[in-house]
Amino acid sequence: MSAASEWRAERNVAALARLERALPGVFPGAVLQHALARPLIPPTPRLAVESYWRAHLLRADRLARALATRSGHPEGWTWRLGTVKDSGLAATFRLPPSPFREPGHARGKGHCCICGQPVYRFGWHRDLWGAGIPNKNARWHAACVTAWKLWVAPSDQVKVLKAHQRHRCAASGKRLFKTAEVDHRVPLYRVWREHRDAPWPTLLGFWGAPNLQVVNRVVHVEKCGIEAGERALSRRGARAEPEQGSQS
Repeated sequence: MSAASEWRAERNVAALARLERALPGVFPGAVLQHALARPLIPPTPRLAVESYWRAHLLRADRLARALATRSGHPEGWTWRLGTVKDSGLAATFRLPPSPFREPGHARGKGHCCICGQPVYRFGWHRDLWGAGIPNKNARWHAACVTAWKLWVAPSDQVKVLKAHQRHRCAASGKRLFKTAEVDHRVPLYRVWREHRDAPWPTLLGFWGAPNLQVVNRVVHVEKCGIEAGERALSRRGARAEPEQGSQS
């Protein structure tokens, strides 16, 4: 046995003992099964939950959007941008709208600032323990953390998305190369321009897996060129309208 293997074996013995001491009587079976199969066993239930969702990225994305649908569109909320500190508003339309991060719509301690639903032990989304109240120290579901990372940096998950597409380019159907890139089917500038008034849970789908695709770089470059021309045409049209109004 190599020194690295010996270290890992000793580390896992200690981690397993620590995990077993901390495990409650009720714990998600799939999470525990995943934890015990890891090369390095998570030493705490919370780390086991986080590891589970990182390994099930697309499942976390679906769950986060489903929880948002359960919360629904906050009354009186509109998608806005802003740069004021502590406003909860994103500075760019490239970030997903998150109404429950805004002070006026936040649901307080024990509720996820992404989906708005209660957060229970270990960042879980269901009250498996029958506590009846959320964990007042929590502000995120573990699944929503994983989903948020996908939404704001989908290119970091290109390996997972490639496998989901069976390593085929979503546009051409050809095999994906190493240089393949993640793309939004409906570009985010169009989401801001054309879908801004859509219900908030619907908006999240434009950042999630339904709107993500992996395409070969040559396809992506061509698509980006077309979109750049479209944006330029839109800007020229916007400038022309005031000029026409002043002449009439």
